[in-house]
Amino acid sequence: MFDKLFHRFSKDIGIDLGTANTLVYVRGQGIVINEPTIVAVNTRTDQLLAVGHTAKNMLGKTPAHIVTCRPLVKGIISDFEVTEKMLKYFIEKVHERKSSLYPRPRVIIGVPLDLTEVERKAVEDAVLGAGARSVYLVEEPMAAAIGARLPIKDALGTMIIDIGGGVTEIAIISLGGVVNWRVIPVAGDEMNRNIIQYARDVFNLLLGEKTAEEVKIKLGSAVELSEQLECPMRGRDLMNGLPKEVMVNDSQLRDALSRSVKQIVENVKSALETTPPELVADIYERGIIMTGGGALLKGLDRLIAKVTEIPVRVADDPLTCVVRGTGIILEDMELLKEIALPSASTSATLR
Repeated sequence: MFDKLFHRFSKDIGIDLGTANTLVYVRGQGIVINEPTIVAVNTRTDQLLAVGHTAKNMLGKTPAHIVTCRPLVKGIISDFEVTEKMLKYFIEKVHERKSSLYPRPRVIIGVPLDLTEVERKAVEDAVLGAGARSVYLVEEPMAAAIGARLPIKDALGTMIIDIGGGVTEIAIISLGGVVNWRVIPVAGDEMNRNIIQYARDVFNLLLGEKTAEEVKIKLGSAVELSEQLECPMRGRDLMNGLPKEVMVNDSQLRDALSRSVKQIVENVKSALETTPPELVADIYERGIIMTGGGALLKGLDRLIAKVTEIPVRVADDPLTCVVRGTGIILEDMELLKEIALPSASTSATLR
């Protein structure tokens, strides 16, 4: 009875809780929230001041009593209370025009492949504490494959590389399950750190994380480009402490990113080397799919294709594949029963 009542006044939602960005899909509406996973908190009052883009704009500009933080590190909740507050904010934002009643939605959320039972329970507890009536966890590569409309239920090998903010997940999927996988802590955030370190070593320039990300988006590449790109890089001169601007090009950015790119490529090869030959034959025929923000790094698909000698393509709108996958699962309870991870909390049962 109460479940039907809550269902009437709540919206079923799918969440891609990423290290860099959080996306929310509402059943019947599509993607309604796409915000950075950043929160600003007033430490004096313990009040949540800002979430998402507003909080990101505060990075590096706050007084001592206001802290901007990322509550997830490498796909894992590092600050439980802040994560719960952030999720509650998003759930209430989704329901703000629906009704004045307290929303109790059913939530499907994507999680990394290598999450431990304790870490899974932390995610479940955070979502339930934020106001959900039930929560189901699905593996992010599985959700991404569903979002990219890949035939995950067939007896065919499907390889997906999901490069997010905190981790890169490489998965071989067949018959509705992950057969072989690799998770490495090298993704978008690590690439930003590579650029910050390069600027320090080569130019004696201290960069902010936001600036490093902007330069990566403009110039970052994995292979030589047809024409050279340049842009200014601004920060603080480590020699005299004054503002400084230098011009950098795509070749210099490739040098900065080369270590991270190499690690991703090597782990793709390693995953293929330990995959059953029948599935490798399918992957060779059907190709590799890339999703996540890191898939947009210029030429990374071509580099992986060259090294593995397998066709590689970037999914349509790779940034939203995981959350679109959760949206498709929301419409298919049978599929949810097949792919949902075992609950670490007794509160979350399939209804």
